[in-house]
Amino acid sequence: MTIAAVEGAASSVSLAEQAYLTLRDRLIMLEIRPGDPINDTALAAELGVGRTPVREALKRLEVDHLVVSYPRRGTFATIVDITELADVSEIREQLEPLAARRAARAASTSMRARLRETASTIEGLAEPIDQRELMRYDITVHRLIYEAAGNPHLTDALIRYDNLATRIWCLVLDKVPSVAGHIKEHADLLRAIADGDAETAGRMALEHVTSFEKTIRQAL
Repeated sequence: MTIAAVEGAASSVSLAEQAYLTLRDRLIMLEIRPGDPINDTALAAELGVGRTPVREALKRLEVDHLVVSYPRRGTFATIVDITELADVSEIREQLEPLAARRAARAASTSMRARLRETASTIEGLAEPIDQRELMRYDITVHRLIYEAAGNPHLTDALIRYDNLATRIWCLVLDKVPSVAGHIKEHADLLRAIADGDAETAGRMALEHVTSFEKTIRQAL
C-alpha cells in the first residue's frame, strides 16, 4: 500500500498529480533520503511520464518544504530538521483535535462506515509488521480523518504538517520500539468519530499528537 495509491484511488488524477503524490510518498517515508539530489529526467523515465509533469510536481513539493531548488545546482530532498519538532507539534496540537471534532460532527453515513471498517482493519493487524508499513497506516488514518472533516483548507494545512512530522518519525524509526501500539491507538479514535463523539475524538487526537512528540524526544 502506498499513500499515493490511497489518495489517488478515489478519482482519476492528472499525470502531474500522480507524479506529485508518488514523489511526496517517497519523500515523507525517506525512500528519497534527505539531501539526495533529484533528477527530473531520471524520475520522468522511472514514472513513465514526461519531464513537464515531474517539474510541476517538484514545484508543489518545494512549497510543501519537501524539496529545495538551488540555481545552477539543482533540486534536492530537504534535510529533516529535528529542531522543528516543537514547532510542528504546536500546530498539530491545535489542528488535529479540530479535525477530529469536526469529522465527528460532519462525517456522512458512508464515511462513518469507512471509519469503522478502517478501525477493524487496524485492530486486525498481526505482528510482526514492518515499521514503515505501519507508518503508512498512520498516514492513511490521518488522511481519512481529514477527509471526513470536510474542510479542504484545514486538510491542506494538516497534510503539510503531518508530512513533516512523519519525516521526523521515519528518521528515528529504527531507534524506537515497535510503533504498532501507536498505530492501533487509532482504532478507538476512528470509532469515536464514527459514533459522533466529538469531545472524545478531540481529546484522543490531542493525546496521539503529544504521545508522538514524547516518543520522538525519548529516541533522540
